Amino acid sequence: ALPGHLLRGLLPLLTVFHLERAEDAARRAGVSTQPIWRKLWDDVMKTRPPNSESITCWRKKFLETFFSNVLHGVLDVSSDWRLNDRHFSPLLHSSPHVSQLTLCNMLQGAVELTAEHNHKVLENLAGSLRILKFQHLLSCDQSIRRSLVLLLHRLIHHGSVSQVSMCSWPVPDTVLLVLILSMSAGFWRSGSALAYHGSPCGLCREEDKAQSQESARERAERGCNAEREGSGGENQKGSPEEAEARTNSVLSGPRSPPLRNPACEETSSEVPCDHTSIQGGSSPRSSSQQLSCHPVPRKTRRRLKPAAGRKRRCLRRSRGHYADPEDLYDFVFTVAREDNSGLLDRTRSTEGENTENWTCSSPGSPCTGHAGCKKRGGPAGIFSLKAAHRFRSVSTLELFSIPLTGETCRALSNLLSSWVSLENLVLSYNGLHANISCILSGLRALSRRPGCRFRVLRVSDMFSHMPCMELVRCVLSALPQLHTLSVSFDLKNHLDGSRPEENPSCSEAEIPESCLEVLEIRFPREPLHTAFLLPVLKASKSLQQLSLDSATLPCPQELGLLLEVLKEYTPNLKKLSFHDVNLAEHQKEVLLLLQDPGLQEITFSFCRLFESSTAEFLSEIINTVKRNSSLKSLKLPGNRLGNHRLVALADIFSEDSSSSLCQLDVSSNCIKPDGLLEFTKKLEGHIQQRGGQIPFTHLRLFQNWLDQDAGTAQEALRRLKAVCSVVNDSWDSSQAFADYISVM
Repeated sequence: ALPGHLLRGLLPLLTVFHLERAEDAARRAGVSTQPIWRKLWDDVMKTRPPNSESITCWRKKFLETFFSNVLHGVLDVSSDWRLNDRHFSPLLHSSPHVSQLTLCNMLQGAVELTAEHNHKVLENLAGSLRILKFQHLLSCDQSIRRSLVLLLHRLIHHGSVSQVSMCSWPVPDTVLLVLILSMSAGFWRSGSALAYHGSPCGLCREEDKAQSQESARERAERGCNAEREGSGGENQKGSPEEAEARTNSVLSGPRSPPLRNPACEETSSEVPCDHTSIQGGSSPRSSSQQLSCHPVPRKTRRRLKPAAGRKRRCLRRSRGHYADPEDLYDFVFTVAREDNSGLLDRTRSTEGENTENWTCSSPGSPCTGHAGCKKRGGPAGIFSLKAAHRFRSVSTLELFSIPLTGETCRALSNLLSSWVSLENLVLSYNGLHANISCILSGLRALSRRPGCRFRVLRVSDMFSHMPCMELVRCVLSALPQLHTLSVSFDLKNHLDGSRPEENPSCSEAEIPESCLEVLEIRFPREPLHTAFLLPVLKASKSLQQLSLDSATLPCPQELGLLLEVLKEYTPNLKKLSFHDVNLAEHQKEVLLLLQDPGLQEITFSFCRLFESSTAEFLSEIINTVKRNSSLKSLKLPGNRLGNHRLVALADIFSEDSSSSLCQLDVSSNCIKPDGLLEFTKKLEGHIQQRGGQIPFTHLRLFQNWLDQDAGTAQEALRRLKAVCSVVNDSWDSSQAFADYISVM
């Protein structure tokens, strides 16, 4: 209960342990600890964090980074007296503040976190961690994989992780990749694989106990119903359709426990889609036997046997605990076989067991699959999802720079088809090529499932398998419920030389009315044909944001046609962005966009606006923006404004202006310190004329030539920050110019 001024002087003298304990007292006294945590960062980490301007809590930032550095052995706690406290357990005391964690290389962090002495640390992470990242992974032995299984089970299935990201894995270990994907989707098996230091998972055990009475009651009810039916039950046995209905009933089981993710609750009925419903993996109310981490009694196993949908050799492997760690990876993804029909063919064997042929059919090149069970020595496939348990799953999956083979794409497609909790999928530089059709097939099946939450798809790659607009139409035809779609490619795929520009089966298909709100397309220097974009815009009445990147305009009239289409079919459009599109000869269309009363944000990024323009064009831009009271943000990076054009832009806020412009981005515009200072002085004059009130709040100045006169730049920035929020960087313009010359 110290007075505020005494507490303010005492806090810098405390160790991290005592500073944490004093946090509440400081808050009650109205004393901020943020400067102390920031100084701790500077002294201990000795680096400038990325996006430091956006950090709102330095306490959390420091402790989260501190946890990661200690876990990976890159920080010695004895290096600073504030960390070297006998009461301070680095991992234990910092773990409640960790919301994002990255595991690297040989997954040493997973081994450390699942060690018995870190049990409490893992429990803290289960409550605090939201994002789990894997980076630069390497192949590892099975003891490390077992630790990874324990970690994923606790943090995803029984924790709070909602996002799994994997990046920079040039030669992925297929078994390890499939392991992470399947557990992220909520699939795993029971048995010793989920034992924690010799004991089965306690949380799964609690679920079983909570459900045992309900399961017993339902079994008794089913027995009574069977007795009432009498001989009628024998008649049902001979009907394949009724037998399947009974199988579905068994798989439905009792209600899901509260611990499971509600997003994973689905109906067990068949859905009319390209993938057949995975009864065991996606059943909404899976039985307690399915949720248990213990071996299921043999009697129950025999009862579930017809619904497992796999050959006997697969079933035998699932009847008890795993005797050997190698068995943990024996159930891998079944590899599809070639099927010219391009459809999912579900057949039934003479024994009543189901065999599925997975074929991902979509316009383009289909991928096919065979549902045989393959041992670990063969190609990686999918483990029997019907024999697996369904736990809580994540809502966001991101895969960056990880090559995905045809097998892996079929595996991912199979998981996606029932991953109803999934909301966001990001696939970046995975070398998909024709396998994008397989991914779309899984997503199409997912979209038809009750309770599907999938809303955001982002696909980027080096080469495009098909023209961008064709892919966009394919995606929207398959996924009309999407809210955000981003498609980005660097180069065209010219491997076949004679590849047709259009796939008629896709381009002629009618696009259903969609829920699309955000559409981002990065063309691999393809022509932007409004006629191809028109069906997409017609179907996207809710579109609010459109971004067109690296497109070429095939004729001078094309941009005008696009503006007419946007005006007619997208009444709700609020944000429009052009990047790396040559607009030097489209001054009329630029002015029309700037006076559009519906647009609130306009971006012309690296569009060469002033390459062949006159001073009159700049004046027309300024006057148009001054009259537009609806425009809130204008972004002009990379257009060679220079000092004189920047100074002229200050007139947007003159006394006679009705502009509501809040944000201005003039990054990468060859602006020098003297020009910035002159802009500042002119802006201050307009503010004084308007009685100190202007709407301008944010200015972005990245990658300008402000390092050429540090004193003038500091004065300009100091005066600007009294007017608005300024975001800039310490960019070395001389080095950047040298880099530019070196690659010319």
